[in-house]
Formats: sequence, structure tokens, C-alpha cells
Amino acid sequence: MNNLTIDNIIINALKEDMPTGDITVDNLIPDDEISDAKLIAKDNGIISGIEVFKRVFELIDNTVEINLLVKDGQKVSNKELLATLHGKTQTLLKGERTALNILQRMSGIATETNKYVSVCEKTCKILDTRKTMPNLRILDKKAVKDGGGTNHRYCLSDMVMIKDNHIDACGSITNAVKLAKERTSGVKIEVEVETIEQFREALNTDCDIIMLDNMSDELMRECVLINNHKKKLEGSGNMTLERIPSASKTGVDYISVGALTHSVKALDISLKFH
Repeated sequence: MNNLTIDNIIINALKEDMPTGDITVDNLIPDDEISDAKLIAKDNGIISGIEVFKRVFELIDNTVEINLLVKDGQKVSNKELLATLHGKTQTLLKGERTALNILQRMSGIATETNKYVSVCEKTCKILDTRKTMPNLRILDKKAVKDGGGTNHRYCLSDMVMIKDNHIDACGSITNAVKLAKERTSGVKIEVEVETIEQFREALNTDCDIIMLDNMSDELMRECVLINNHKKKLEGSGNMTLERIPSASKTGVDYISVGALTHSVKALDISLKFH
């Protein structure tokens, strides 16, 4: 990850949370008071963002001592000790919510991703999407990787993704791919299709990946047979946790799941002073 980008995210979050300081802590807690705290998991899951958690406090006060007991991507259990903290009470209180918000969100994404990966056929990879929290994409996508998933394109600049509106504007799949091939270089081209007819047309173009959008498992299996390993295939749309086992057995190479990042349930983690 880009450390400068992460620092900027944290700094902006801290400015949002205390634009003119912490009016409670600044007036109630002495500057020289020292405290110890424990970071504890309150549920089972996959940890992601533990280094970012640590960095929040370092950016407030680099004298704080934080001992991390787990690593990103590690499975943790309810009541497990994740880290210990020692430093100025003011620092720990000011950074607590921002640090936990990031850690809980990232760990929630990693935990959910791991559920999908665990029920998926080993020959198929679980992909994320661009349905991430604005300005937090770098964190959301790292969390997906920590959960065992695979990152799809990071942004609109990374690869050509031709969807229904692009096809309508260009007149056809064939013409859209032709234009993309002529006007770009060194980037992959993916085409979204919804029917067998569209799939056959895309198969005869120079695209690299074909997205089978909102197709039934039966229809995806048919596309896999027709494809015969010619292109990489991605299943997408209505890919629930319950459906992944059957969808991943159709023979597609990838399954993309927007729910990994757009419907995050934070992992329950708390910071306890002692």
C-alpha cells in the first residue's frame, strides 16, 4: 500500500473528528497522564488494518508504544488479545474512535471475503468491485486481499470495461471492442454480456475477459462450454454467499461480489483501558 495515501486518509479522518481539538479530553485529562489499554476481539473473524490502527496513534503522538500481537489476514477468536497500548491518555482517547472505525471496517470486509472464498471452488477466484467507500478504496481493497480475495480493477483508469451503456453508445459489442483496441495499448479489455447471443459476439472480438452478468448457473455453464478456454470468464450479479458454491462449479474463472465492500458489517473489536 501507498503509505503516504494511508497517512492522508488518517490525517483527514482525525481532522474530521477533532477539527479544533477534543474539547472533552483537552479540558479533563492532564497532559502528563499515562494509560495502558488492550485491543480485544469481540467476535471471530479475520483481522485487516492492524498496522493502520497503529499508525493512527503514531500520527497523533509518536511516543505511544503499541505492541501488535496479530497480523493482517490472521484469524482471530472472540476475546482474543490483539494488541497492547501504552502512552499519554490524551493520545489514546483522541485516536480511539478513528483507529477502531478503520480496523473494524477493514476486518469486517476481510471476514466477509473469507466466507466467500471458503465456499468457492479452488479453480475460481473471488473478485471485489468498485463499490467501495469513496476515498477509502485503498483500504477496502487491501481488506479483500487480507480475506483471501482478489482485487479486480482498482479504478476506471486501469482497464477497459465495456458495459451495456457503452455498447449502446458504440452501436455493438464488436465496434466497442474494436475502438478500445485501436485507442488503447497495454490494457486488458473486458466486455459485459447478458445473453448467449451477446456472448458469442464478444467471443469473436479481441477482448480479454467476458463478464457473464446476471446469468443463471445453467447459462454460465453453457457459456463455459462454448468458450472452451478461449477467454477468461467472470460471473457477476446476484452472487450471494449461498449461491457461490454452485456458481463456482460452472467453470468460470472469476466471480465478482459487490457485497464484499458495499454492505460491510464491522467486526466487533474494542479498546479497553486498564
